[in-house]
Amino acid sequence: MAVGSAFKTMLSAIAALAFFVAATLPSSAQETFSSEPLTIQTSNGKIREFSVELANTNGQRQQGLMYRKAMAPTNGMLFDFGVDREVTMWMRNTLIPLDMLFISKVGKIEHIHANAVPHSESIISSRGAVRYVLELSGGSAANFGIKIGDTVRSAQIGNAK
Repeated sequence: MAVGSAFKTMLSAIAALAFFVAATLPSSAQETFSSEPLTIQTSNGKIREFSVELANTNGQRQQGLMYRKAMAPTNGMLFDFGVDREVTMWMRNTLIPLDMLFISKVGKIEHIHANAVPHSESIISSRGAVRYVLELSGGSAANFGIKIGDTVRSAQIGNAK
C-alpha cells in the first residue's frame, strides 16, 4: 500500500511538472499568420519588395514576432489595427532587433523607430494616429533607404498596384 501511495504521489508530481512546463511555454506559438507581398516605394523612386506576415487579430498582434530567433532581410510583419489611432509597441520576448515603420491608412510612412532593442519593455510610440505598423529586421530601413514619407503598398492596406 505504501508503494501504491508513493506511486500516486510521483504521478501527481509528474503531472504538476508537465503542467508547469506547458504553462511557461509561449502560448503565442499557437497563432498562425497568412502572408502577402508588400512593396515600399522610396522617395527616390526605388521599389523595395518584401514578404510579410499579417497580424490582424488581437492574438496575432499580441504575439507578433516574439520568440523568433531570426528573420530574413526581406521578410516582416504587417500589423493592421483596423482604425487610425496612436499605437504603442514594445519588445518583450522579442529576440531580434526590429525596425518599426508606423504607417497611415493610405500607406504613407509617418514615423520610423529603428533598431528596437530585443527584450526591452520601453514603450515605442507611433507619435500620432496610424493604422498599420510594419516590423522589419533591425537596420532594414537604413539598408534599403526607407524614410518617412515613403509609400507602403499591399493588398492589406488596399493600395497594391
